[in-house]
Amino acid sequence: MGRHRNRRAMRAARQLGVAVIVLGLLGTGVVGYRVWSRPGCTDPVKLTVGAAPEIATAIKKATDAWVDTDAAKINNRCLSITVSAADPADVAGAVAGQRQLTLSGIGKPSGATTVPDVWVPDSSLWVQRLRALSQDVLPANSPSIARSPVVLAAPEPVATSLGWPAAKPTWSDLLTKARSDSTLHLGIVDPARDSASLASLVALTGGGTAGSATTASPEARAALVAAVRTLAAGRSLIRDDLLRRFPRASDPVSLASGLSLAPLPEHAIFAYDAERPPVRLVGLAVQPAPPALDYPYIVLPLTTDDRALAASALRTVLAGYGFRDRLSAVGLRASDGSVGAGFPSQLVSGVDNGQSSALDGALAGRALDTWSSITAPARLLAVLDVSGSMLEPVPTAGGITRMACTLEAAKRGLGLFDEGWAVGLWTFSTQLEGDRDYRELAPIGPISVQREALARALAGITPKRNGNTGLYETVLAAYKAVQSGWDPGRVNSVVLLTDGENDDPGGPTIDQTIEQLKLTADPKRPVQVILVGIGGKLGEVEMRRITEVTGGSVFITEDPAKIGEVFLQALAMRPASAAGR
Repeated sequence: MGRHRNRRAMRAARQLGVAVIVLGLLGTGVVGYRVWSRPGCTDPVKLTVGAAPEIATAIKKATDAWVDTDAAKINNRCLSITVSAADPADVAGAVAGQRQLTLSGIGKPSGATTVPDVWVPDSSLWVQRLRALSQDVLPANSPSIARSPVVLAAPEPVATSLGWPAAKPTWSDLLTKARSDSTLHLGIVDPARDSASLASLVALTGGGTAGSATTASPEARAALVAAVRTLAAGRSLIRDDLLRRFPRASDPVSLASGLSLAPLPEHAIFAYDAERPPVRLVGLAVQPAPPALDYPYIVLPLTTDDRALAASALRTVLAGYGFRDRLSAVGLRASDGSVGAGFPSQLVSGVDNGQSSALDGALAGRALDTWSSITAPARLLAVLDVSGSMLEPVPTAGGITRMACTLEAAKRGLGLFDEGWAVGLWTFSTQLEGDRDYRELAPIGPISVQREALARALAGITPKRNGNTGLYETVLAAYKAVQSGWDPGRVNSVVLLTDGENDDPGGPTIDQTIEQLKLTADPKRPVQVILVGIGGKLGEVEMRRITEVTGGSVFITEDPAKIGEVFLQALAMRPASAAGR
């Protein structure tokens, strides 16, 4: 009996010591949990575990219970395990940094982030993205230990108006409604740092296939640009900021002004509602469903065999049936989608317990590229053809002129540019300014201060009757103008709309133009040239020769009435900013 009392006393003392240490860490702002080795353990096998914050507590409790048993030994050595809450994006950046690599949208890691022996991020998307940089940076076998479906979070009154809990709306339905209903506000966390947002973006964009900005039909590409811009208008850099934007009161004004819908993992809704907010969140299952978060258990390259064995043994512990209830306590499902006691599933409707978490990293990469190309801050010079042929009527547009179609497309484009853009406006024909074929209507500048000036300039544009098309001279001048003020933090580009091939006898030839562009182009200061052609009389071959030198794309439509769709496609093809890669 005395031996049992001594053991209980020692265990109580050890637990009190752990509590004091944890409180001390929390008091100093350190986010983490420490599991110390058993008393009398002088040479423990030390293992560090970095886990997504929502699962770290469950792992810590399971690990604590295991280390407290006689079975927790590796080659007769006891264990000392540290479990820390670690932002997946920060650890991913640090893992990439070990190889002198940079993960798109993450940048260089901070010195405060360390790479653990075992990493449990929220999604295998991190594995796929890192392995896309280098196949051997992470092991291929990373089994799932938990799951959290990705749904659309909404204040309950908003969700009810959309048919919750029975409805399963589609992305298309919701985005169309958001564009027509000024009280419905969408939000998303930066998908480069947030797995739930990236999974939703893959679902929205069609996984880089049917809805991809690069491979879809013209109509689908135009719809995609509009959809992503609608979603991106409410983006936040971190999830906490997004959550603070949900309405804090249930009156109509608060509901109409607050955030209405945002893709979030199921567990985040449970955690939000546990704080008893004035308006609780519920989850709608959207179609097509984003891949679920799957919490892979990743054993990173270790320095000793004993640590590798310890990591493997801990994985077995976390695969046990008892771990399911620990997961349910923090709002997570088991890896097979099942739930334990106390799981608050009534808040989320229509979720398939077996929702797939499989996702090809290449699809995620293309979805991120699409997002970056559409939302990256830009420095753009728009150049519009005002030659005499732009006065020709367009039968498919009710008889209005080509110029009117083009100006309408430009006005729509102006509405898409957010406050992070810098935009300038030129027109061109032949001899608009003396012998010069182009005219500056507005210099490239922040759209936040010259949006109205650009709108007025567009409204005043009229074609030059009998004017020809001085395309090559204008392309050269526009390219040099953008390059001269090149901004490393933005996408620098020229977007030129024309309805005819070059017919300026006094200007440079195509060969002279190509030669000058080759001499001017600087890989350290790239300027993309996007040429948009309308009508049937175009020098498409010559246009493509230009973009082969400068980078960029050529878009052609024989029907001038479709110039608006083509312009949206052109914006979707912008490359991501070098600063954000």
